[in-house]
Amino acid sequence: MPADNQSVKDALSKKGAYGEDIDLEHYDEGARDSEQISDLQDSEYKDYMEKVGIVADEMNRSGTLMFLDNGMSHCHSTQQEGLELMSTREALEKYDWVKDYMWKAMDPTKDKYTAKSYLEDADGYFIHVKSGYHIKDPVQTCMMIKTDKTIQNVHNLIIVDDNASLEIISGCSTSHHANDALHIGVSEIYVGDNSNMSFSMIHSWGKKTGVRPRTATVVGKNSNYTNNYVILNPVGSLQSFPSATLGDGSTAMYNTMCIAHEGSDIDTGGLVYLNGINSSAQILSRSISMGGHMCARGRLVGNAPGAKAHLECRSIIMKDGGSTNAVPELEAHIADVEMTHEAAVGKIAQDQIEYLMSRGLTEDEAVSMIVRGFLSGSINGLPAELQAELDAAIEAANVGD
Repeated sequence: MPADNQSVKDALSKKGAYGEDIDLEHYDEGARDSEQISDLQDSEYKDYMEKVGIVADEMNRSGTLMFLDNGMSHCHSTQQEGLELMSTREALEKYDWVKDYMWKAMDPTKDKYTAKSYLEDADGYFIHVKSGYHIKDPVQTCMMIKTDKTIQNVHNLIIVDDNASLEIISGCSTSHHANDALHIGVSEIYVGDNSNMSFSMIHSWGKKTGVRPRTATVVGKNSNYTNNYVILNPVGSLQSFPSATLGDGSTAMYNTMCIAHEGSDIDTGGLVYLNGINSSAQILSRSISMGGHMCARGRLVGNAPGAKAHLECRSIIMKDGGSTNAVPELEAHIADVEMTHEAAVGKIAQDQIEYLMSRGLTEDEAVSMIVRGFLSGSINGLPAELQAELDAAIEAANVGD
């Protein structure tokens, strides 16, 4: 943590590096004392949760953590050995060593959003997998905003010790009461040596919601980290640029799937520091502008010998008035690195449409099929139980229709 709070206080006026600058004073603080939900199947939020991959009956899940506004409303664990689930505040009270992980991966002076989280001592969820344990079923987390004109301000901490593995499915949404809201989600993730972690996020926010996730991951030696991000429904302003720092022999993969509807401003991507010898990374992005603004960023920084990485951004613009940008960056600080990138922005090729029409499809059907094929299967490593839900969400988005 900083030696004093003044530098963090100064950062409250610091705009984010990318995306629209959001006025924090426009929103009220969300309640920390949340209603407790014992059974998700009986919750009024069940439909919202299931649309973002959260299983209400909690079958085939190792546990569930849910926040309503700024308070934990549900924490359930199957009591699997080696797995601990609780709020970040509870973890700090229970274990003295937890403080050694807080604000070490993420700089609280990064921008106004991290500064606000730090200064308000935001609560969040805590997930810990002890060394030697491999958690069979995913842990699911849900961040739900239920109150309009509210800031949801959370700080999550995930620790996977050495020789361990974990899969997280995270669904985030707003209720119909909360359209004009702001989500600030700081997540610090630590993956030990010889470990594996997958973090899949499906978001569905209100049309005026501002979304500012701030995620930093530190990966040890000979480990694997996968980050999947999906947003298919309209959102106000979303900006996310998660980072990972890799140790020797480790791998990071970032997969992103986005649709920018009219009125949406989405700026997403991934940043990987290849600091370990023979580390590797891959950043893949598929996005569509349906009249909204879409920017797909990717940055790879090679700092160690034997590092290999690939960056690929592909985007389709479907409607006039929208825009799409691809911003790939490769940066090397040593000779023995191999990094490549591909970027493509444009419309659907007419010959593809004509080919499908020659097989009996209408033009609208042909366009829809091409777009769904462009999105479907674009995320490698997505949990199997989420793939059917994702395919259904693509259908429901009416892309190409």
